[in-house]
Amino acid sequence: QVQLVESGGGLVQPGGSLRLSCAASGGAFSINTMGWYRQAPGKQRELVAGITSGGRTNYADSVKGRFTISRDNAKGTVYLQMNSLKPEDTAVYYCNADLWQPLRGRRDYWGQGTQVTVSS
Repeated sequence: QVQLVESGGGLVQPGGSLRLSCAASGGAFSINTMGWYRQAPGKQRELVAGITSGGRTNYADSVKGRFTISRDNAKGTVYLQMNSLKPEDTAVYYCNADLWQPLRGRRDYWGQGTQVTVSS
């Protein structure tokens, strides 16, 4: 069973920084795209940043210039460096991986979510 384990969330003041990590493990698989989503109370889940296996990235307009997504293919890990954090960034952040498994095919997996709170 593939698992995505997230870490790095927490409480930070406006203007501060956090770095989220998400590691995939649990058998034989190859990872296609990976990404970070977030969901604030009362709002729908939105894509924050995505990255392909080749390193191509895309970002939500609201985080461009502040967040950076990266990945380590050998470790099966994706990162989200968040700088200049704003209260509007407060949400539960979820890691997502689009991967392929032998005998199972292509499938999406989600991390457990990690809380990011930006507050004075």
